[in-house]
Amino acid sequence: MLEISDVGKVFGDPAAAAQAGLVHHALDGVDLTVGQHEIVSLVGTSGCGKSTLLRIASGLDLPTTGRVALDGRAVTGPTPEVGMVFQEPRLMPWLTVRENVRLALLDLPKAEQDARIAEAIEDVGLSKFIDAYPRQLSGGMAQRTAIARALVRQPSFLLLDEPFSALDSFTRQKLQQHLLALWERSRFTMVFVTHDVLEAVSLSDRILVMRGHPGRIHREIRVEIPRPRARTAPEVRALEEEIVAALDLS
Repeated sequence: MLEISDVGKVFGDPAAAAQAGLVHHALDGVDLTVGQHEIVSLVGTSGCGKSTLLRIASGLDLPTTGRVALDGRAVTGPTPEVGMVFQEPRLMPWLTVRENVRLALLDLPKAEQDARIAEAIEDVGLSKFIDAYPRQLSGGMAQRTAIARALVRQPSFLLLDEPFSALDSFTRQKLQQHLLALWERSRFTMVFVTHDVLEAVSLSDRILVMRGHPGRIHREIRVEIPRPRARTAPEVRALEEEIVAALDLS
């Protein structure tokens, strides 16, 4: 279970708050609990702190106030239990697919590394490209490599920060389906940041609408539509409209 309790984040020196522009309040009073095997999406307007919240949950950033705990243990830095996928694949161009995935396993024995790498790359459908370099991959294949690198340590939590936003619509939908298939088999917990409301409805058990500066959770919406969810189904479209209305700041 991931527990985020009264989390706030300030960038800059709070002592200099009186000087305009020196302090940025990104988050304030955020409370969130994500249970085992859940898929939770964070949606919100630009600048409301979605990505900041995800980085705090991963341990890449620390909160200014509040607490983050994973299965009851305080999160004070990155941990193998949490995998992270960013908007860009962030692959090393001089390394093959195999060696990019290996970067997550350098503390393990070589034989164990090789077995896990082969399995992770097969899981994302890239076994034929295991020795390819990033320049030889499409955008979707590069992002699948990033997903393999995040999952190769078999984390219990996977955090994704707009991982498909740079892809064309067809590739994006195919990767959404592939990610759901991986989740259905392994049942890791996912927290997913997206600007795409329909993507959130397609993937999630719960959707959290974030608003404001600093960002806060404005509303929680449960998605009780059985999977698989047709994007054109009336109940999917109705929920999309409800979320868009919740995002409206006018």
